[in-house]
Amino acid sequence: MKIQNAFRVGLIGTLGVGVGLLIISSVVTLQTIITYIGAALFLSLGLDPAVSWLEKKKFPRRWAILTVLAVVLSVLTGMVFAVAPIIVDQVSKLSKAIPDLVKSVNSSTFLTDLQNQFPGLEVSKIVTSVTDFLGKNLTSITSTVIQSGIAVVSGLFGALIILILTLYFTASLNGMKHAMYQLVPASKRERFADLSEQITTAVGRFVIGQGALALCNGVLSFIFLSIIGAPFPALLALIAFLFSLVPLIGTITGSIIIVLTCLIPGIGSSPFTALVAAIYYLIYMQVEAYLLSPNIMNRAVAVPGALVVVAALAGGSLLGILGALIAIPVAAAAIMIIKQVVVPRQNEL
Repeated sequence: MKIQNAFRVGLIGTLGVGVGLLIISSVVTLQTIITYIGAALFLSLGLDPAVSWLEKKKFPRRWAILTVLAVVLSVLTGMVFAVAPIIVDQVSKLSKAIPDLVKSVNSSTFLTDLQNQFPGLEVSKIVTSVTDFLGKNLTSITSTVIQSGIAVVSGLFGALIILILTLYFTASLNGMKHAMYQLVPASKRERFADLSEQITTAVGRFVIGQGALALCNGVLSFIFLSIIGAPFPALLALIAFLFSLVPLIGTITGSIIIVLTCLIPGIGSSPFTALVAAIYYLIYMQVEAYLLSPNIMNRAVAVPGALVVVAALAGGSLLGILGALIAIPVAAAAIMIIKQVVVPRQNEL
């Protein structure tokens, strides 16, 4: 093939590559903002079913939105005022227990007591290895602690931004949908709007269902941990609630953290308490996986179990926590598109 104007072709190709690289670098630079927008849009879709339900009860949309937002803010405020004093009190007790814990570690009988408590462990070798590791990596550990503190502050700031964006998106969700529908050709607009409404409804129901599962785990954790005398039950229940918001891996991650906390000596913990907590969470995870989650999620999104696992793992690898959150609704949306668009089109051929 003979190229008539090689310079023009090369210039256009170079400009195309440059524009592509510019778009990619812009996305990477704005990834934090894009994450905030995605999370806020996801949460606003979760609030939309409640708004729609109030509209069916003859509420004007503006009053339905204000009612839902007022209820959500009231619940969040109530949770903060109800849980925050308990958590602050328990965190202060934990901070007071740390010096005693350090003193007991430095005591001459600590290693002997630890060896007697866990006879299967070679405590002296473990202590030597940990000491060598801390000595070689003290600078990196310090920088990691500082970075973790900065990350916590950034996370709180990000949560505030997501909350504000969620309020705006919830109030203007219908307008955003209508503007998106106008970009579709008129001949396909009705079908596109119907499919989009099904997808957004499924996303909203998924958010509500996941929140219900997390709340169930948090409440039951607080009750059970209080009964067995675990340390800081309110704080650990909050950890269980927050981690359970992440599908698939959240419950098991939070359970591991809680069980390991129950193993810390010097704060009212014991191996027996940790063992009882581990048994409880093993049983709870089975109940959640085979009883609670199917009954709640099957009403929201009909996604096969194997696809749930694959989607959550892929989403978490690509986009972290946000990816794990949106993976299952995205999979449900893909299944809807295949069933209602791709399969009928293939049957017509």
